Amino acid sequence: MATETSTGGGPNAAGGPPPTPALKHSPWIVLFALCLGFFMILLDTTIVNIAIPDIIDRLGASLDQILWILNAYILVYAVLLITAGRLGDLFGPKRLFLVGLVIFTAASVACAFAQDPTQLIVFRVVQGFGGALLTPQTLSVITTIFPADKRGAAFGIWGAVAGVATVAGPTLGGWLVTDYGWKWIFLVNLPVGVFALILAWIVMPDLRLNRRHQLDVLGTVLVSIGLFLLCYGLIEGQPHKWGKAWGPVTIPQILIAAAVVLALFMFQQYKQRDGEPLIPFSIFADRNFSLMNWVVSAISFGMLGLFLPLVIYLQSVLGLTALQAGLTTAPMSLVSMFIAPVAGRLADKMGGKFILFGGLTLWVGGLSLVVWSAQVDSHRADLLPGLLIAGVGLGCTFAPLQTIAMRNVAPQVAGAASGFINTTRQLGAVIGSAAVGALLQGLLSDQLTAKATANAAALPEAFRGRFVEGFAQAGSRGLEVGAGQSGAKMPPGTPQNVIDLALKTFHEAYVAAMKSTMLLPLIVLAVATLSVLLVRRRVQSAAVPGQARPTDTPAVVEV
Repeated sequence: MATETSTGGGPNAAGGPPPTPALKHSPWIVLFALCLGFFMILLDTTIVNIAIPDIIDRLGASLDQILWILNAYILVYAVLLITAGRLGDLFGPKRLFLVGLVIFTAASVACAFAQDPTQLIVFRVVQGFGGALLTPQTLSVITTIFPADKRGAAFGIWGAVAGVATVAGPTLGGWLVTDYGWKWIFLVNLPVGVFALILAWIVMPDLRLNRRHQLDVLGTVLVSIGLFLLCYGLIEGQPHKWGKAWGPVTIPQILIAAAVVLALFMFQQYKQRDGEPLIPFSIFADRNFSLMNWVVSAISFGMLGLFLPLVIYLQSVLGLTALQAGLTTAPMSLVSMFIAPVAGRLADKMGGKFILFGGLTLWVGGLSLVVWSAQVDSHRADLLPGLLIAGVGLGCTFAPLQTIAMRNVAPQVAGAASGFINTTRQLGAVIGSAAVGALLQGLLSDQLTAKATANAAALPEAFRGRFVEGFAQAGSRGLEVGAGQSGAKMPPGTPQNVIDLALKTFHEAYVAAMKSTMLLPLIVLAVATLSVLLVRRRVQSAAVPGQARPTDTPAVVEV
């Protein structure tokens, strides 16, 4: 592949960031190609979420297996993002983008032909590998090809893509699942992937910064092991009753091992700080970049942590089809899609601090209203006001967050910075999904026992003991919460009044457990919102040597 564009060298190679490179194609066309690939990654995530009940029914997956179907992708994706950012610096972001796109598309087709939950988890791992190679290249290329005073608008479009994908995922996915089955949520990636591959091959510049990097193999191994142990412990804790998981090895021991390995990783990175660590410590000199990494991880924690219980609620409690559930959540994403570009342009003009703070405040408020409105006998229209408020808030977070985070990042380290911020985004999603899933399983198990005990009084005495025992044992074998499930399997010949009471018991227990569970991501989001107040606002000033040019990226001072 011939190199179209090379940046670096000359005076800028030693003294500061290279200038915005000359491109054969408009940067906005390049942005479209980048967003198309990014769109496919996000589309897959939201489509899989909406198909959870159908996958449970068709493949016989339990809730803990569903969590692995979601988290296997996210875990591999998160672990490899920093490495992929380094590979983009080494071999060029275009090459990594194209290779990742091919792998992700092929793995999507393989997912469609999975015969059991285990096969689906394996192919989701391959999907995560492809997605990890692709994603950091988008942010590093945008940072390099757009001048600072245009990046907010570019990031706004990039953020709007997230809104479109969120709309298309539940809605398109709901239609596909309802009319054709869950396999088509993966097959839909084939035409999108092929078109994105052709377009990216033609228009993407082959950017080079004339800087060779070395991969931190030890750091990659340590962080991979540590994150795997952490997520495995969180996901498998409740099914194993926080006891033995691998022979004599217990879940608490696995979590302790995860903490030790991750601590060793951070120590190893610190010792390597003057060499080529997986995480270059120099990027944390900018307070805003450090703060935005925490905020983006909290946003992902909240998004995954809130969406998983809500999808199950819409279909299993309210009895909606997958398409109806997708249409129910679509207004939030539609609103955010139109708000994001406007917020990006405003962030270019006035800075993103208070736009981001206001957006997060509205998002937390809207989601809190959704949680409060969700009752056993609610109608889906009852959730609309909260979803609309949350959509406005979400649209005000995408562009300002990336603008604040990447404004002072020099193109020479854009790959590493992009890889790291995308890693923290996905780590938040992994921990949020695993923690909320584990908490939901535990609370639902307790609530099922309590509600079954209370409702059993309406049954003949001969059925009461078995009724309560069935729900009490449900949590230990992996709760099944698909459409029409009651949390406990009813034996053949069970009277209809017992089946009806079982469904009532499950609905009451699930809503109670869901409301308590969703407090955790809301608290995390509230703390992240307050953290935005610590952001340093930008003012027009002299450039910081080695980081920003007076004509490109203003320096920041605390005000």
